[in-house]
Amino acid sequence: MASFSLVHDSLQAPEIAAPWSVRVGRHGYHRLLTVRANIDLQYFWEKRWFLIALAVGAALLYAPQPEGLTRDGMIVLSMSVVATILFITEPVPLPTVALLLIVGEVMLLGRNSTEVARSLMTDSVLFIMGSLMLAVAVVKQKLDQRIAWFIVRMTGTRTSRICFGISVVSGILASFVGEHTVAAMMLPVGITLITLTSEDRKGVHNLAAVLLFSICYGCSVAGIGTPSGGARNAIMIGYWKDFFYDPTNPETYKFLIDYVRWAVYAYPIFLVQLPFVTALLLYTFKPEHRDLSRAVAKLRAGIRDEGPMTLGNWAAIVMFFLILYAWIFLSPEYGMGTIALLGAAAFLAAGLVQWEDINSGVNWGVVLLYAAAISLGVQMKMTGAAAWVAAGFLDVLTPLGADSGIGLWVAISALTTFVTNTMSNGAAVAVLGPIVLKLAVAAGESPIVIGFITAISSAFAYLTVVGTPACTIVFAAGYLTPGDFLKVGWRMVIMSTIVMIAMATFYWPLIGV
Repeated sequence: MASFSLVHDSLQAPEIAAPWSVRVGRHGYHRLLTVRANIDLQYFWEKRWFLIALAVGAALLYAPQPEGLTRDGMIVLSMSVVATILFITEPVPLPTVALLLIVGEVMLLGRNSTEVARSLMTDSVLFIMGSLMLAVAVVKQKLDQRIAWFIVRMTGTRTSRICFGISVVSGILASFVGEHTVAAMMLPVGITLITLTSEDRKGVHNLAAVLLFSICYGCSVAGIGTPSGGARNAIMIGYWKDFFYDPTNPETYKFLIDYVRWAVYAYPIFLVQLPFVTALLLYTFKPEHRDLSRAVAKLRAGIRDEGPMTLGNWAAIVMFFLILYAWIFLSPEYGMGTIALLGAAAFLAAGLVQWEDINSGVNWGVVLLYAAAISLGVQMKMTGAAAWVAAGFLDVLTPLGADSGIGLWVAISALTTFVTNTMSNGAAVAVLGPIVLKLAVAAGESPIVIGFITAISSAFAYLTVVGTPACTIVFAAGYLTPGDFLKVGWRMVIMSTIVMIAMATFYWPLIGV
């Protein structure tokens, strides 16, 4: 095969020096070009969804502006669509999406960078950060192993029973103290059972999915149980009082929904969903191990080797319950995020965990991702984009005959489910609450029923990583992908909607609406 000289003209290809410093022939050169072209095509193929998302965003930005939607609202919706595509397809690391959202708020919306920075560090973000730090501290003290052992002793070693036990424990706790708190506390328990089964993450992906989703979905379905289970519940209670309560009219006292009355309406819905959660998870992700006897044996041996509870263990338990107490009773004054950071600082100061452990154990990219998602949700509310979407959705109900009865209930639930998967559930209820309550009056429906359907449906944030803090926290463990949430999330949405509509149809009339 003839080699090429150093002479370069239009009839000859340039010399390509191989790593071993030999010249390649004409055919070798073309093969090299083909390899390089294939590599370039492969690169663009891997990034195709990133390019598609940018193209969709650009098309939306230059599309005709719909009536009633501001220019800023159009930009925010475009950013939301692009972010959703990137969340689902994941052509780039998810923290990259967060960075792009932050840059977009400044460059596309024209917001002051300092204002955008302030919107990133909300109390919710501080809470996520502090909760993940506390989770690392719990693992450091190996309390997660003792909690896991407590659950296993109740359920036995079968995977299905352990998953159900985790959902029950997570759910009961989350119904009173908030899903994000319990998710942060239970995450190390799930990770312990996974790592004791196998260190190979790919080999136990399905097992990890059922265990971790048992935590976050158990927490999510329970957050509706009581007013303290989530901010969305308190927001709806406030709307009922502000919109309909009149101290001079005894008939309006029914709109004063207290703690017990809320629980009577909503707690049975949580309990009915629990077995369905486990069944759907086991159907969607068939675990590689149907029995965790080996992991339980290692767990028992590990606890036996650790010996009795140490002074540090007891100190960690006392500190955690003090933090839990502060979350319940002091968070209205100081914020849950501040208390979470105080708890993390207390663990560090007491020497129960080292900063090196926290720095390596916390997924800081997830914190950034959640911060950017909250900031985008604020912009959706401020620009009127969320209200425009809601109003437009409701406008189509009348021609479809879904402007009253069960049709209206399902439509409102679907709308709330869509919105709550793009912003926090509290923000979703804050935006949609006034709209749906006014719609209830216009349609001759009970504002209490419509309000409960809206608040409960805001818990159906099963589809995205950033839909709820519980999902964000378990995603931070690194075992799940955004596609996993979609794979099981749509099944969860259908199940939860059916249960809620059935309870609204048959149970709520029995207790009086």
